[in-house]
Amino acid sequence: MPTTEHRTAKGTEPSRMPKAGWKEIALLLVCVSIPCWIICASRRSAGGQIQTIDFGEIYYGARCALHRSDPYNPNLMLREFQKDGGHFAPEASDQGVDRIVVTGTVNLPTALLLTIPFALLPWWLAQNVWMILTAGLLVVAAFLTWDLGAGAAPLLWAALAGFMLAESDLLFKVGNVAGIAISLCVIAVWCFIKPRYVWAGVALLALSLVLKPHDTGLIWLYFLLAGGVLRKRALQTLAIACVLALLAALWIEPLSPHWPRELRSNLAVASVRGGTSDPGPSGIGAHSAGVIIDLQGALSGFKDDAAFYNPLAYLIGGIPILIFAFATLRKRQSPQGTRLALAAISILTLLPLYHRINDAVLLLLALPACAQLWRERGPKRWLAVGLTAAGILATASTPLAFLAVNSERIAAIATKLPGKLPSIFALRPTPFVLLAMGCFYLWVYLRSRPDSAAPDLA
Repeated sequence: MPTTEHRTAKGTEPSRMPKAGWKEIALLLVCVSIPCWIICASRRSAGGQIQTIDFGEIYYGARCALHRSDPYNPNLMLREFQKDGGHFAPEASDQGVDRIVVTGTVNLPTALLLTIPFALLPWWLAQNVWMILTAGLLVVAAFLTWDLGAGAAPLLWAALAGFMLAESDLLFKVGNVAGIAISLCVIAVWCFIKPRYVWAGVALLALSLVLKPHDTGLIWLYFLLAGGVLRKRALQTLAIACVLALLAALWIEPLSPHWPRELRSNLAVASVRGGTSDPGPSGIGAHSAGVIIDLQGALSGFKDDAAFYNPLAYLIGGIPILIFAFATLRKRQSPQGTRLALAAISILTLLPLYHRINDAVLLLLALPACAQLWRERGPKRWLAVGLTAAGILATASTPLAFLAVNSERIAAIATKLPGKLPSIFALRPTPFVLLAMGCFYLWVYLRSRPDSAAPDLA
């Protein structure tokens, strides 16, 4: 792996970026194959019981629609699932969770429409093709972060990117669409910033937006606010996304005339006290490896009331986003500033709204900025590496699984700590770590000054 590079003055572009080659690709392939192998072994031992429940939701939703049935009706979804020969885990608790997720469609019609090619395949083949596609796109996205600037610190990139891919087993287990949507977004970012294959980037970002808008919407917003050619790309992306949304709405309307109301109903069922999406201490996912990572998960420890933690999460998470938006409107964009901006907004995206660790793949966009700061002298380089590593570690499957397994023991220790904040941090550290990481990159972005010799990206 190449490690030599030409040193330049602080804040300027490196005169030569080491090029990634087959060794870097091999590293990523090895890392991503680890969770894939684990999940394949887990499926074989499950005896045919569905494990890829997030993918199952959109797969059977698309099959419902293909059979002229309402995919937002849980009873019809269950009938489609059973007709296909599917069955849940025998344990009552697992069956309840799996059934709610698989039969309660919470994705937009655009996600169902784009899943039709998979719905035409038998289940056993579709879930494996989906996993291979997710793994392949993740490798491409992680590889392109090198060219976006992370290659300035090759060993750091290898450690962080490799660890992220190796710890993505939950993403492959449930088959969440976040893996594909975020990977498409990262690839589109590369297309825009380089710039190369820009029309492919426009199409990929549009697909990402209609698949998971709450994951990649703020990345799109950055391009819109940045102005110039980036704003042009954002508007082109919006046009394609609107066309896709219109086609999906026209397609689903005859099958489910009241799908917005049914979608809200399914979301409400999942979000009730003790539900699968309840961020409070009584939620099903409160002490699991798939823990909710947004601010609601931490704030609910102070008061388990949505009327309390939702507005507060919007306020705490929304203020940095507003500051970011105003700063982007005023700043002249440069390669250095763009890397910092993408790092900041990719992290801040995770805080105010519902997100799980599957959505933390967005942290790939923080790697170029982390490498850029590592090249500079001073305490910022250590803060960048420390906070980025902490954010990646706090959203990794193994550490969160450890917290889940030892949740009762940790809770017993946490109750003895002075004050409520330390005890909540001990039980749910991820939102606090992400908030610190996001504020750090926002602070560096606000203080950054574009080099006069650097190209203007706007």
